Amino acid sequence: MIFRPRWLPAWRREALRTTLWVVPTLEVLAAVVLFAITYALDQRAYHGELDLPSWVNNGSADAARQVLIGIAAAVITVVGLVFSITIVALTLASTQFGPRILRNFVRDFGTQFTLGTFVATFVYAVLAVGSISHGARGDFVPHLSITVTIGLVLVDLGVLIYFINHVAKSIQLPEVVASIARDLSKAIDLQLGARNADAADPDRELGPSPTELAFRLKESGAIVPATRSGYLQFVGYDELVDIAASADAVVQLFYLPGHFVVEGLPLAVVWPSDAADEVASALDRAHVSGPQRTLAQDLTFAIDQLVEIAIRALSPAVNDTFTALTCIDWLSAALCRISQRTGPIVNHRDHTGHVRVIAREARYERLVGRAFDKVRQAGRGMPAVMIRQLEALAKIMAYTTTQSQRDALRAQAAMIYNSGMESVPEESDRLDVQHRYDAVVLAARSWPDAGSELVQAPPRN
Repeated sequence: MIFRPRWLPAWRREALRTTLWVVPTLEVLAAVVLFAITYALDQRAYHGELDLPSWVNNGSADAARQVLIGIAAAVITVVGLVFSITIVALTLASTQFGPRILRNFVRDFGTQFTLGTFVATFVYAVLAVGSISHGARGDFVPHLSITVTIGLVLVDLGVLIYFINHVAKSIQLPEVVASIARDLSKAIDLQLGARNADAADPDRELGPSPTELAFRLKESGAIVPATRSGYLQFVGYDELVDIAASADAVVQLFYLPGHFVVEGLPLAVVWPSDAADEVASALDRAHVSGPQRTLAQDLTFAIDQLVEIAIRALSPAVNDTFTALTCIDWLSAALCRISQRTGPIVNHRDHTGHVRVIAREARYERLVGRAFDKVRQAGRGMPAVMIRQLEALAKIMAYTTTQSQRDALRAQAAMIYNSGMESVPEESDRLDVQHRYDAVVLAARSWPDAGSELVQAPPRN
């Protein structure tokens, strides 16, 4: 189970998830509540209002202090060990996979849960020690609380075994790549193919067309500058639609999440121009920027992470071709999902059907280029990489829904083919590349709407 409160915006959920304090804090609060319950029951038992079961600890006050102090000392020592293992894992990840992958390890729920469990046990033990006192009926010993503390120690033992196994698995490169691919799959489901439930019915679209609005924005719109620099992490489209509707204005955005915004440069344009001042504050609130990119609305971020691992693996210092092939496989799976989904909403309408926000379009060609260009360049002269990329393009071709998608894939295949013909010295390797390219061309031809303008396969050398 992942901490994911639905009443928070996506960017805030992502920010809270990418910390090492939220889950431990919640577990500590749960430990405090649990102690309050057990302490109340111990008080009732101390005053003779409740009989505790026979299996509950019934030692003296001195014995209870020794047990609880020993448990607290042991648990806080293990907390230090867990932190040390976490730091070692983060250091290894930064060196092997790149510094941008650290975010995935920090946001890992298993690490957060383990830290929180041990800290919560320590807090519970300290509270139990502090509750031992002398009263009218003699020494007050929280027997039930001590028993619960011992039970928590047993739970901690199981959590420690889980954590060691979890870290050993999570730093394996196939697991890292698969984890990033899962995040990419979730981002695709979130960003693509899901139409806003509040969007107007196409039959009720009112007001000027998006083309006419674009002309008016260009001719007489007012520029709104960015108020801070950083990577755009989240855009509150719904909030912008409401503000634009109240001002009877239209807003055109210049940036997509993941782009770097520079303070003072144009962020958006507003029409009519006299509504710019009213909309400017809403633009500032609706645009969340920071020092790094996030997965909240940035679909290319996970693609770039996989590409980074692939090009690191293809570097002469590492020379790990198989890791690059693994990344290509997962990238192809992601592009297959992207190809069969419609793009995100570009023209956001209010409840009356009027266009209020015109967002920048995330083009399919851009996603294909981000997934293949850098790997193709790093894999120049490596037939295995070129062959796997061409095989991936043939698979993706089967999921395409438009001719423009097939054109983008075919263009990428032609670049891979040309690179192979120029950089691979062995004739048999070039023939293998040629055969895979032929398969991509054949897959593109198999579609009924693939017109006669289809580029033919280059002649074999």
